[in-house]
Amino acid sequence: MISVLVVEDDPVAGEAHEAYVSRVEGFTVAGRVRTGQAALRFVEHTSVDLVLLDLRLPDMDGLQVARALRTAGLPIDVIAVTSARDLKVVRAAVSSGVVQYLLKPFTFAAMREKLEHYARFRATLGQDREVQGQAEIDRAFSTLRGVDRAALPKGMGGETLAAVVTALRAMPSGGSAGAVGEAAGVSRVTARRYLEYLSGTGVVERLPTYGTVGRPEMTYTWTGES
Repeated sequence: MISVLVVEDDPVAGEAHEAYVSRVEGFTVAGRVRTGQAALRFVEHTSVDLVLLDLRLPDMDGLQVARALRTAGLPIDVIAVTSARDLKVVRAAVSSGVVQYLLKPFTFAAMREKLEHYARFRATLGQDREVQGQAEIDRAFSTLRGVDRAALPKGMGGETLAAVVTALRAMPSGGSAGAVGEAAGVSRVTARRYLEYLSGTGVVERLPTYGTVGRPEMTYTWTGES
């Protein structure tokens, strides 16, 4: 069982998130707290695999909690559960080690999809062994983001793909390669390459946006599982 700590200051939302997690096979709720400090104290004495973390907490920024977990060297993953749509926040979340980004409000189906992808990711890389090669790592990161492909094209990596997908999925109205690249922490050219790859797999839609002059700029929108 994958043990989950729910960190949510709103009691109604926290109760709903706890109920959602309990309904997904293979997951169990280790506890629920309402502040960042309470979360950090909780993991000191209780084994937790995953934290569902609200980024707007009353005592500290949720990303401070994520960074504190990394600094402590704890083997705990984080899924951000938040209404924050600012690209700077999305980029900071990726940099802080957040593995998934779930925008409020969301349905049980959306939560279940995130958790199921995370479970498959853990099943692939959670074993105490050496991976067979780059392709296995790429498949694991692709599974985490819902892009399940046997292997990525030469020169593309699973971690960058994960960052691009996380950034794009946090943009309900879509975004340009430049905007996605800024949020993911990669160049515009790199973001475009990954976005074009995702478009080819059918999980991203690309549409031209016509400006006043020059060539139209492409807007990319996530159309895969949400």
